[in-house]
Amino acid sequence: MPDFLLEIGCEEIPARMIAAASQELRERVTAMLSRERLASKEVSTFDTPRRLAVMAAELPSAQPDVTEEITGPSVNIAYKDGQPTPAAHAFAKKAAVQVSQLERITTSKGEYLAAKVTKKGRSAAEILAEHLPKELSSIYWPKNMYWRKPNERFVRPLRWLVAMLDGETIPLEFDGIGAGKISRGHRMLSHSDVVIPRAGSPYIDALRAAKVLGRAEREQQIRKALDAAARTIPGARWREDNSLLDTVVNLTEFPSAILGGFDPQFLALPEEVLVTVMRDHQKYFALEGPDHKLLPYFLAVLNTDGDPQGLIRHGNERVLRARFNDARFFWETDQKKSLLERFELLRHVTFQKDLGNYYEKTRRVQRLCSWLSEIIKQSGMAVRPGVIHKAACLSKSDLTTELVKEFTELQGIVGGLYARVQELDHSLPQATRLAIADAIYDHYKPESTEDDVPPSLEGAVLSVGDKADTIAGMFALGLVPSGSKDPFALRRQANAIVKVIAEKKLPLRLGDMMRDALAGYQGSEAEKKFVDDAKFDESIKTLLRERLEFYLKDVRGYSYDVVKAVLAPDADDVVDLLARADAVKQVMHMPEFTAIGAACKRMRNILRQAGEKGIQPSPKFEALPESAPEEKNLAAFLETHAQQIEAHRKKKEYREALMLLSTARDRVDAFFDKVMVMVEDQKVRANRLALLRTLLREFSTIADFSEIVKEGNT
Repeated sequence: MPDFLLEIGCEEIPARMIAAASQELRERVTAMLSRERLASKEVSTFDTPRRLAVMAAELPSAQPDVTEEITGPSVNIAYKDGQPTPAAHAFAKKAAVQVSQLERITTSKGEYLAAKVTKKGRSAAEILAEHLPKELSSIYWPKNMYWRKPNERFVRPLRWLVAMLDGETIPLEFDGIGAGKISRGHRMLSHSDVVIPRAGSPYIDALRAAKVLGRAEREQQIRKALDAAARTIPGARWREDNSLLDTVVNLTEFPSAILGGFDPQFLALPEEVLVTVMRDHQKYFALEGPDHKLLPYFLAVLNTDGDPQGLIRHGNERVLRARFNDARFFWETDQKKSLLERFELLRHVTFQKDLGNYYEKTRRVQRLCSWLSEIIKQSGMAVRPGVIHKAACLSKSDLTTELVKEFTELQGIVGGLYARVQELDHSLPQATRLAIADAIYDHYKPESTEDDVPPSLEGAVLSVGDKADTIAGMFALGLVPSGSKDPFALRRQANAIVKVIAEKKLPLRLGDMMRDALAGYQGSEAEKKFVDDAKFDESIKTLLRERLEFYLKDVRGYSYDVVKAVLAPDADDVVDLLARADAVKQVMHMPEFTAIGAACKRMRNILRQAGEKGIQPSPKFEALPESAPEEKNLAAFLETHAQQIEAHRKKKEYREALMLLSTARDRVDAFFDKVMVMVEDQKVRANRLALLRTLLREFSTIADFSEIVKEGNT
């Protein structure tokens, strides 16, 4: 069984796009091979800035033959007076058999002719040549380039194509380039074409000889080079940065690292500014000492085998010095005007073309955060509303600073840094001023599910309020994320809201908060362009529920059925939701709850079917003369334990409440074993439906156990 190789060579692909495209190529080729009955033992990828490759080990050389039975005309039509008609001959010709070889089969519609046809499998090379171009042209790229013909698009112009089965070339063409055995090595370290002897490991070996390494090898080589360079400075180590490491891995084919330095006087600038310049603008790794403070050095990753004459190092040092000088100039210039003085300038900074400017947004966030602070304060949490109010006022002022205009990645961070060094209010104690600065500094957090939430309660409230205002305004305009499109990162901001509320245990209800956020737009020009309230409520509810599912399942690790179960009663209180999920996770595997889950599903079905037939339960259950002992026992359980169960729920003692509910199992089982609900007597039937409705309500206030029932475990 031959090995398969496909390599697409092109101009340098943007680093941020490589990983997703490589994964998609693998998935597409895997699906295509499976669909065409050419399933491989293993499909793997190889990617660098100049190439995407996919390899399939032990691919069948051809599809297996398939024998299938096809049905033809009915016997009544195929034969007349015992002789085959033209319909029979036509069917035999289509099936490539003699008329005498046709069979008769009996179906629900009568007797028909049938024939067994063997479909010969096509060769793998033929199938790959036909289908691979379609898969390549379907790869999603955030941005494409177009050339030659309007329908030819790819992320970068193609330069070569390799497609092989073992040592044989596949007659494949894509974007006007025919496939062959010739690849290319490193752009600078290899000066000749690379002949690929065969697919599989010889391909990897040939590229390695041409100074092209796979992703894992490049990362390992970069780490070793960074370690070696850092060791030349006593006590130094390079600052781990996984995002930057991923980037430089995707910028190189044969990496090395060099050590550079800068004037120690620049260390007077905040560390955040220096690291941002090095990491985001120059792709340098910072060095730190044993005390975790920055050292006046940097590490640059090169796409060559070194810098023996130091020319590259000198060039990098010169560029970094210029960038640091710019940052210092902006820092010093910005200090001439305080954040408070910059507040009015926000009138000239657009937030969103239909939602007004940042001055208006700041006022809305202040009001919203005041409401949220009051809710939190009433719950007994030690929050400082004054700190939040002042921080909200100054939170966007740094958007008018020169430093943020130059280094947009530092928005919020710069505001916090300036608030620490500026005299905002002479009457403010030092601790209060620093608390305001910290809230401003952290209010964009978390920027991803891996990011930390703001450490302070005040920063957390400001973070939530700022993001809620943005989401409410965008959704009110109808700018709802769809598919993979989310230009305003609203899903990410909703993820952040859920994460902050969950981890800081804020007593905030999502629906109420979003309605309060929308209320901030009342009387504004933007309000005239808003969708109706019902549409807003529905779209917001959908977004938040999706984000809650994501947080519970992918961040907290709860199983899908637990997530569905706890979201059913209430998906508005995040803290309560987590408490219920934890309780359900602890008890869901107990036999009592497995049985109760099956019973809940049965109760729900009975009530639904009754509703569809227009049969209504009684307002409440009553012990009738006709009532069976089993239904009276079940009702007695509810009457005896309802108050205690409710007391546990109010205290959020959900495990205790569930354990108490579990003691109803025997009575529930006895009820369904002995009692018929849908009887002819209307009064008895309505009474029993009322009992089921009450019982289902009691079981479903914490979780819908019908979502986690395990079939066969009763």
